[in-house]
Amino acid sequence: MKSKMNFLSIATAALSFVVLVAFTPQDQKKGGAWQIPANYKSMKNPTKAGDAESVKFGKTLYAKHCKACHGNNGQGDGPKAKQLKTFPGDFQAAEFKANGDGQLYYMSFVGRDEMPNFEKKITTEEDRWALVNYIRSMKK
Repeated sequence: MKSKMNFLSIATAALSFVVLVAFTPQDQKKGGAWQIPANYKSMKNPTKAGDAESVKFGKTLYAKHCKACHGNNGQGDGPKAKQLKTFPGDFQAAEFKANGDGQLYYMSFVGRDEMPNFEKKITTEEDRWALVNYIRSMKK
């Protein structure tokens, strides 16, 4: 009985390791620091923080435009993320959360490198701020 328990423990540990390796980006590099223009750094979000309607609509936009790379919870683990050379980032990380709303706006809509520009896909300011508000609301 004891050897059966040891085998199960070893098998579980081995399976956990395989799953961890399979779902961890192996060849992706971390993106460099964003160079965000001053006018974006000083932007103020016109929407009241935590506005439920804005967050709800932002979630819809996120599902359509962002989820494939950034994942359900913004941890950079969406189905397309593995195809990228650069890790899409983790919205749950303290470093990301420290950005101001204008910085998130710039990163989300202007983009850089593999992060595409969304200015022609999400065209209204109201929609853009809704997406920023949803990203701010995300939790694990």
